Amino acid sequence: MAPAADKKLTGLVAATFTPITSQGELNLSVIGPYIDYLKEKQGVNNVFVNGTTGESMSLSVQERKVLAEEWCRKAKGKMDQVIVHVGCLSLKDTQELAHHAAQIEADGIAVIAPSFFKPSNADVLRTFLQEVASAAPTLPFYYYHVPIFTGVNELIEGIEKVIPSFRGVKFTGSDLMDLGQCISYSPPHWSVLYGVDEQLLGALVMGVHGAVGSTYNYVGCHVNKLISAFETGDLVQARTIQFKIQELLSFAIKLGFDVGVNKQLMNELSGLDLGPPRLPVMTCPAAHALTIKQKYDSIFPE
Repeated sequence: MAPAADKKLTGLVAATFTPITSQGELNLSVIGPYIDYLKEKQGVNNVFVNGTTGESMSLSVQERKVLAEEWCRKAKGKMDQVIVHVGCLSLKDTQELAHHAAQIEADGIAVIAPSFFKPSNADVLRTFLQEVASAAPTLPFYYYHVPIFTGVNELIEGIEKVIPSFRGVKFTGSDLMDLGQCISYSPPHWSVLYGVDEQLLGALVMGVHGAVGSTYNYVGCHVNKLISAFETGDLVQARTIQFKIQELLSFAIKLGFDVGVNKQLMNELSGLDLGPPRLPVMTCPAAHALTIKQKYDSIFPE
């Protein structure tokens, strides 16, 4: 049974950080204020929970369930959509999380391919995804495409024949030809969401329907202006904003910009206490994040 009357996912989707206490445990109390911050300060109304930014591969299955449930509960009536990433190295764990996402009434699930024992080709990957989708057949299903991890392309042709609930792709790659072919193939009810924040404008030109990214947690308000400028044909303004975001991220990348640094930057810019990352990701020295924050303040003055 395929999803009935599911709403097409468009616009910005914040890839959420996982709040963790200084003792290394989940801090669910932050999720409510986090949602309010995204909606009120950034104008972001969709979230992608338990993805790369959320350190999902460093969390237990039970922790991921608890987080997904809290996000769905607190976002009800506030956020447009909560997409729960359920990908794991284990098929059984992935199916368990997919089934749980359906139970808690998530708005969709996303799955990244296993990256240790990798699928050998697109047919094998389709079979894996089909097995996951069968655990939550009523939920819109999105493939989280990161070819640098999997090495698999050309996946989506004919995929609805085996996964009727398939509704699109989170495309995290820099190959705009691959992206263009993906969009060209996609039927109108699919969503192709771009995952390389510093190149969003190029992806908009190619025809993406939205974007999923970590930086939309704190530059979402600016990216919404970029999208509006693009939609009204003001390419000069759209490029100006994109170049500012590139300047910020280029500066951060040169200093070292992993999940731990990104999370600490979010702490500094939002005022939320999302805590440290979980090992093996190292905690970012506060001074490091403050340097990037100062760059942010210089690029996006109040």
